[in-house]
Amino acid sequence: MILSSIPKNTARRLGGKTALVYGDRRIPFAAFEDDSNRFANALVKLGVKTGDRVAMLQNSGPEFIVVFFGIMKAGAIAVPLDSRYVADELASLFNDCTPVLAVSEAALTKPLLEALPRSPSVKNIITVGEGADGQQIRYEKLIKENPSTPVKVKVAPEDIAIISYTGGPTFHPHGVALTHQSLVTEVISSVETFEQTEDDVFMLFALPMYHQFGLTAVLLASFYTGNTVVGVPGTGRSIESFMETIEREKGTVYCGVPYIYSLMINVAKRAGIKYNLSSLRLLASGGAPLEPIVIKQFKQYYGLDIRDIYGQTESICHCTVMPIHGTGKIGSSGKTLSCWEMKIFDANDNELPPGQEGEIVLRGPLMHSFWNQPQKTAEILRNGWLHTGDVGYIDEEGYLFITARSRRMIVLKGQNVFPSDIEAVIQTHPAVAEVKVGGVIDLTRGETISAYVKLKPGAAVTEHDLRQYCQGKMADYKLPRDIEFVDVMPDVLPLWRRRQYTDADAKLASLD
Repeated sequence: MILSSIPKNTARRLGGKTALVYGDRRIPFAAFEDDSNRFANALVKLGVKTGDRVAMLQNSGPEFIVVFFGIMKAGAIAVPLDSRYVADELASLFNDCTPVLAVSEAALTKPLLEALPRSPSVKNIITVGEGADGQQIRYEKLIKENPSTPVKVKVAPEDIAIISYTGGPTFHPHGVALTHQSLVTEVISSVETFEQTEDDVFMLFALPMYHQFGLTAVLLASFYTGNTVVGVPGTGRSIESFMETIEREKGTVYCGVPYIYSLMINVAKRAGIKYNLSSLRLLASGGAPLEPIVIKQFKQYYGLDIRDIYGQTESICHCTVMPIHGTGKIGSSGKTLSCWEMKIFDANDNELPPGQEGEIVLRGPLMHSFWNQPQKTAEILRNGWLHTGDVGYIDEEGYLFITARSRRMIVLKGQNVFPSDIEAVIQTHPAVAEVKVGGVIDLTRGETISAYVKLKPGAAVTEHDLRQYCQGKMADYKLPRDIEFVDVMPDVLPLWRRRQYTDADAKLASLD
């Protein structure tokens, strides 16, 4: 099976059923099938060929779904990008994957247009929504003018479907290339594990579709199953609006990052629980390890269990999950899905026995490669095993426990941030001689970002000055929370290692 067959098959079965609730819009599966065909026809007319890359700079919403499946139907490769990227980040990624076309929300075109002079591969820009300057191609015009008949292109299961950049630094990008076959295999396994049916109502909140977790576990799995997805639109979305939507739409499943569950606990502490969430049958958490204290307090306030999962962009989405019935083992990320095999290796790639800590390695529907980087691919894919760079152990019953991280990476509110991106920007400031960036463990956010800066002799600059300098040069969420000026740079910044939180720690967590 290939991804373009998913909306077609579901539309044939459930054409008039609501696929997406988004604000006051209720859109059936048949409409997504027709509009994605129209968009695919438009891409072909614009010269997009099989295997061409099409960049997507869009927030979650109906148009994202149409564009994504339209790219699949045209035989092209989708490159979903973080909608918060600035021009320098976009230019770096475009020079890596060389898209022939970019689709952008009109409100997000400014950084895209600034990146174009350094991105000669991009021949056309399609804008979605109001606010375009008239020089780009209008999405709405393409949907109106093109037929809903299927495009006849040949796509094989082993062809690349997506290049995802959520798994590597932006300025030295590692584009994770994923095939149709691997994605479909992961989707089917996720659906089976979550016991997902067409009667489910899958909530989508604070988990963007451009991220593999939101794209695979929510969007693709829901379109495969035929259940309804309910999105909470708007940039000012709040936890309260999310819970109100669950009550109104009778949501049954939610996948989110630990940060959201921490915020829900804080809301319950501060204002109590105003909404009826009894329709929920499954809550899953991914993107970062879920702390036992969060599970405990969430159960205390809401009476609901959270199922921790583990995965990476390189492994499509999630490869483990806590049992969805019962409690499992608190502190564990669960057992592997049916399509995955997991082991723990030592530094010499020898398998370790249960209970011994080492590197987590995976075998299953893995990434195809890092785009155009055979050496980097060979480093991470060895003898059929994906070397994750995460550290943990598997107990006698097959439960995974994540204990540390061997890669220089910060996970902030479930978002991967690579210190090298931030260092590359700060280092260009004329007053800076040297900089190192690391993560600081934080119960609510997972980690926060700290920068250690050594100035050039005689130079003077403030924390405020450095933050101002960085703004516009990288996505805002990468800005360091703390900047410390040092005379002697730390030799090695500590990598993340899991710690034990207490109830006293949890009382200190806040919404700040």
